[in-house]
Amino acid sequence: MMKLIYLHKIALVFCLLHVGQLGAQSDKIPVHDPVVIKEGDTYHLYCTGRGIGHFVSTDLQNWTRSAPVFPEKPAWTDAVVPDFGNHIWAPDIVFHNGLYYLYYSVSAFAKNTSAIGVATNKTLDPANSNYAWTDHGIVIQSHPNRDLWNAIDPNIIFDDAGAAWMSFGSFWEGLKLVKLDPSLTQIAVPQEWHTLARRERSFRLADQNPGDAALEAPFIFRKDGWYYLFISWDLCCRGKESTYQVVVGRSRDVAGPYFDKEGVNLFNGGGSGVIRGNDNWYGAGHCSVYHFEGKDYLFLHAYEAADEGRSKLITREIRWTSDGWPLVAPLD
Repeated sequence: MMKLIYLHKIALVFCLLHVGQLGAQSDKIPVHDPVVIKEGDTYHLYCTGRGIGHFVSTDLQNWTRSAPVFPEKPAWTDAVVPDFGNHIWAPDIVFHNGLYYLYYSVSAFAKNTSAIGVATNKTLDPANSNYAWTDHGIVIQSHPNRDLWNAIDPNIIFDDAGAAWMSFGSFWEGLKLVKLDPSLTQIAVPQEWHTLARRERSFRLADQNPGDAALEAPFIFRKDGWYYLFISWDLCCRGKESTYQVVVGRSRDVAGPYFDKEGVNLFNGGGSGVIRGNDNWYGAGHCSVYHFEGKDYLFLHAYEAADEGRSKLITREIRWTSDGWPLVAPLD
């Protein structure tokens, strides 16, 4: 299993190196793990890539590449991952009290030698005189043989009382939720942790092994009194062997428990299907969900069969069933 995970990460690096060489503008831009926010009339998309990839758009269809967030790797990263190459994974971005908070993942291959950091900025427009990212370093860190969770794939949600929570995780014993303090740069004290979703893991595996419980990339979206937890199952980053898919559950409480359409707790392996790969797209996952201009949208990446399995941005409008479950069109 360790060899498979290693190959998975090597495939991701190859994919991201290729992404960096492609043209600047496209309606299906080459991205991995997209998140989106709107400032004024401009949408900003951030994604996995060297220094954190950044694209801009005014219509959610045509995207232009902008400069990365970190031209040089954050100073603290080598202490977590020696000789870190500045390939930063799976960001998330929120706006709160006049600042943009950009969370990001630093990790070693095939290990939970990982950390989630955060940087802030007053604006997302590089042409603005106030544009400057201030890095605040590590929010949370995981260690092999100490933690059966992995500090990657952050997502921030505010509850009904205005408190901030960070969901995160990949493989091991599932996806976690931890409360942040009002600075949004560190864990609240006393610490409050929850496990949101799990899949069955083989107990014979060593603790440092990522395992066979393939789930990651939590994203929580609030709508009509519900918290919807979108997660990705199965395997990304393997070209035609990718099996990524998105599933969902919901709860009235940000901390859960989250149940799928059939009433199965995501803590016990539940999850109702949202979108998955097909003959044209090998796998689809690592989604984010937003309400823009009166509509709800799902953003994710999928691996295009017609382009040798390279990852591309997919955007889908979300419609909702009469009993409040998300519906998206299948991949073309």
